[in-house]
Amino acid sequence: MPVTPTFRAFVLEQLRRAAPAIRDRSMFGGVGVYSGDAFFALVDDDVVYFKVDDTNRPHFEAQGMGPFRPFGPDGEAMQYYEVPADLFEDIDTLTVWAEQAIAVARRARTRKPKPKTKPTPKPKAKSKSKPKAKLRLR
Repeated sequence: MPVTPTFRAFVLEQLRRAAPAIRDRSMFGGVGVYSGDAFFALVDDDVVYFKVDDTNRPHFEAQGMGPFRPFGPDGEAMQYYEVPADLFEDIDTLTVWAEQAIAVARRARTRKPKPKTKPTPKPKAKSKSKPKAKLRLR
């Protein structure tokens, strides 16, 4: 289900009070939220999710929040967890959680990418045609 315009406006207003350089981008029926170039949050079906790793995931789990599952309850879980709705009424706490999610997003971007393996060239196929006869001069 798409994000309603009023919810989107409310979330962005609150996040702009909590974190620097907030911008949003529509994507796949939802909204991606950035702080500068760090993609740290997403909004889907009027629910906000923040980027997590082992440093901040326990805070979400302690509040009973779970991961974003774009393909339903049995689908793969993404590394974004639902943000408790009451955080949007407490800017000080929202700021702390947003800053942690932004830091997670920045760390994820700076990890060294796995080295790409070069594909091995395929050996040239041998010609199945008969070799051409050489012309001899007499």
